Amino acid sequence: MTEQLESESGTQGGEAAQPRLSLGTAAARNLATTTKTPPQMQEISSRWLLRLLPWVRTAGGTYRVNRRLSCVVGDGRVTFTNTGSEISVVPQELRELPLLRGFEEDAPLADLAGRFEQREYAAGEPIVQAGDAAEHVHLIAHGKANEIGTGEFGDPVVLETLVGGDHFGDLSLVGEHDRWEITVKAVAPTTVLSLPRSEFQEVAENCPELREHVAAFLAGRDTPRNDHGEAAIDMSSGHTGEPDLPGTFVDYELSPREYELSVAQTVLRVHTRVADLYNEPMNQVGEQLRLTIEALRERQEHEMVNNREFGLLHNADLSQRIPTRTGPPTPDDMDELLSLVWKDPAFFLAHPRAIAAFGRECSERGIYPQSVEYAGHHVPAWRGVPIFPCNKIPVSSTRTSSIMLMRAGEENQGVVGLNQTGLPDEYEPGVSVRFMGINEKAIISYLVSTYYSAAVLVPDALGVLEHVEIGREGS
Repeated sequence: MTEQLESESGTQGGEAAQPRLSLGTAAARNLATTTKTPPQMQEISSRWLLRLLPWVRTAGGTYRVNRRLSCVVGDGRVTFTNTGSEISVVPQELRELPLLRGFEEDAPLADLAGRFEQREYAAGEPIVQAGDAAEHVHLIAHGKANEIGTGEFGDPVVLETLVGGDHFGDLSLVGEHDRWEITVKAVAPTTVLSLPRSEFQEVAENCPELREHVAAFLAGRDTPRNDHGEAAIDMSSGHTGEPDLPGTFVDYELSPREYELSVAQTVLRVHTRVADLYNEPMNQVGEQLRLTIEALRERQEHEMVNNREFGLLHNADLSQRIPTRTGPPTPDDMDELLSLVWKDPAFFLAHPRAIAAFGRECSERGIYPQSVEYAGHHVPAWRGVPIFPCNKIPVSSTRTSSIMLMRAGEENQGVVGLNQTGLPDEYEPGVSVRFMGINEKAIISYLVSTYYSAAVLVPDALGVLEHVEIGREGS
């Protein structure tokens, strides 16, 4: 009988099969305990922004940023629309010109918008030339141009780089500048919309409100202010004897900005059968909550970077935004960014591909920046300021991105994160998990919520390097 069993097992699976001398692994695995990992999720990132920002508990869900009264007239960027190759400026966007900031009438703006002339300039072609008559305001609709002045020793110097949405020459509309003191030259093929002074004056002659607004603007330019546009604090220094000292006070903004906490929420559903029967060795509800909260945190960081109301990319002051000089992020560009946030800069934040592009530029120049250690991590740095990766900073279809540099903390008048802790049913700091009940299909529901925002306390706390090319042909 034994010989018969051995013969049968030896021939099982084919005549060439060898007789088995021990239990096979496939059968043995049925008795073994499987070693498992918790559920993995590729979406989870380092979320450096959430880790680096100082957080301020925001009672009442609102954070008010009180500032000293500012007399700066707006100098924003204008927006355009196009039909095919024909580009036109959005009439309401003309309020971004300092001369028209705060002008409330829409009809004159629409009339002005229709009078702009579209012109195309090739790379290297001057848009305006120093010494020529200044009789137009120019809006950069697309492309890039350099403002070129004369250096101390007579050499040409690039004063500023202009990109789409920028403008120059609005005071020429009221005859404040008779001659151009600078040359503006296209760096790349550039589309410009120009409005002649004669057209502006014709609209103003038929609109008393526009004439009054321009007169008030010109009069307001004489208001004393400091280099940052804040109302001046009068004082005397270096005097001798007993002169009359000036009296002064510090004025505040009448309508300070308030940041309301935003929210990210979802309803997590778990069937009671899953929660009851399949709960070992890992808690099913706990793992579902863990991954849901990770996704909420990822959304939170994305909103703090990209939200149009409070996201850092959209709330950086326009005077704190600069384009790259040549496209890729060079050491010169990073130094320029440091010159914007020079008071105790805390960290750079950039997409990993932008960091790689900066590394390539350094390597081409034979520069090898030192890394710094932070919380046990070695991260790249420039001038001793660490550069942290953030995959929430967008990369455009043309492979351009942005790099942010910020000063952090209330005590430094920097950038802060806003949240609320001590929430009802708080699961972890700032995250609430509320039991919503069990429905007739035996499904448990939990409301998972987190509240957050970000605030820039003073404009020079945040700088943005824009139009950063992260890939070039052949690189």
